[in-house]
Order: sequence, then C-alpha cells, then structure tokens
Amino acid sequence: MYTLITGASSGIGLELAKVFAQNKHDLILVARREEKLREIANDLASTHGIKAEVIVKDLSLETAPQEIYNEVKFRNLEVDILVNNAGFGGQGAFHEREWQKDRNMIQVNIVALTALTRLFLPDFVGRGSGKILNVSSTASLM
Repeated sequence: MYTLITGASSGIGLELAKVFAQNKHDLILVARREEKLREIANDLASTHGIKAEVIVKDLSLETAPQEIYNEVKFRNLEVDILVNNAGFGGQGAFHEREWQKDRNMIQVNIVALTALTRLFLPDFVGRGSGKILNVSSTASLM
C-alpha cells in the first residue's frame, strides 16, 4: 500500500512525505521537478527503508490527474492514502492578473484535486479502505 502525495517536491508536501516515510509508508511522490523529486525519493527510501516511486506531472495540465491514475495502475501500485497537497495562490487585483495564471491555479487547486479524488475513491470504496487528505491554506477560508 502506498501514500500518494501531490506537490511533494517542496513545502508542506515535502514535510508530509518525510512524516509518512518516518512512519514506514511507501510513497508515490508527484510534482513537476523530476530531478528534485528523484533526489527526495532516493533520500527517503534510503533513510527510512521504504519504497518511493516518482511520477512527474504538471497538475495545471487538464490530462494530468488521469495520467497519474493510469501510471499508478500501469505500475501495479495500490494507493491507500491520497494526499491532495499541490496548490498555489495568486496575488494582486483579480481583474489585472494574467488569466492563464489564474486558470492554472483553478486547475491545480480545484479541478486536479477533485479529479484525483474521483479517480481513486472508487478503489477505496471497493476495497473498503483508504483515506484522503486535502491540504489547503488558511486563504481558502476567505
């Protein structure tokens, strides 16, 4: 059983990966930066005696959630915990910000999170086990 963590190459995602690894969870780490992700995976695996898989994906791309799910299935990995951690915020007046950046933010923060949940949840229900942790900042409460 694996814990899949999005946004695992830095910040809260990296810290969660460390905590799960310390507690002997095998990991699937997802982020955009391949070199950094592989470095983290190798470090956590050797330090904690766990398996650490890497899936390099940009969650701002519409196809990424399905590609992640397909890759997990192709590798014959079973996810027990899904940690939807990837996300980012915008700054400045909404009407002055670049639309593509806001669109990417919506795709990562809302669409990808929802799609990943929708993709993995049937496996959890079918097995009768599984957990989902959706991480957000306090800005999400405003």
